[in-house]
Amino acid sequence: MTKLLSDIEIYEVFAKVKADEPLRHCGNVMATDVEGAKVYAYKMYDEFPWTEMVIIPRREMMTVIKTR
Repeated sequence: MTKLLSDIEIYEVFAKVKADEPLRHCGNVMATDVEGAKVYAYKMYDEFPWTEMVIIPRREMMTVIKTR
């Protein structure tokens, strides 16, 4: 089955090096499914020895303060 551009979702990537530090935003990846997004995030943001990395679909993020 061919994936369409409309099937692509943006995932925000957060990670941390030390267990006691907060997650920091690394960037984002685009993928057609969550497993693909995990692989892309792991491969694209491999510059540090992360202890934790998470991805969040951009559509799930909520605005608290909006830029005018």
